[in-house]
Amino acid sequence: MSSTHKNLSDFEGTKIPDASAYKFGIVVSEWNSEVTSALKEGTVQTLLKNGVAKENIVVKEVPGSFELTLGAQYLAEYANVDAIICLGCVIQGETRHFDFICNAVAQGITDLNIKYTKPVIFGVLTPNTQQQATDRAGGKHGNKGDEAAVTAIKMLALRKSF
Repeated sequence: MSSTHKNLSDFEGTKIPDASAYKFGIVVSEWNSEVTSALKEGTVQTLLKNGVAKENIVVKEVPGSFELTLGAQYLAEYANVDAIICLGCVIQGETRHFDFICNAVAQGITDLNIKYTKPVIFGVLTPNTQQQATDRAGGKHGNKGDEAAVTAIKMLALRKSF
């Protein structure tokens, strides 16, 4: 995760495995599209930079972050992908809606990892403010989409190592 003092989307000096042999699914929430579009762009660019062919990236949109889990399940079942990256943004509001959505999505993504034994990556921002979201979607704290792409690549390399 990004912190107030560090851009964790900087992978200089980090060995990222070759990803050219893999196919990736990206499911992205349409809600908070200013933020999620930037996350998606970061994800795609990082995958391309690490050897993934454009035709091996499948992008699907869902209405909101709550729907990421089912969208990811559809990708796992119908798109023949090696890893799935879920991108969304839920900004803290004045009600408990934030807690319910974030908990449901986190648990749903965890369950999909286990059910399909393939990486399903949690690239969902959970900031307190719109500015914090912007800072983590290509702003001063980097792009969580970059981090999600690198995580997916590294998890595929881990699986291959067995």
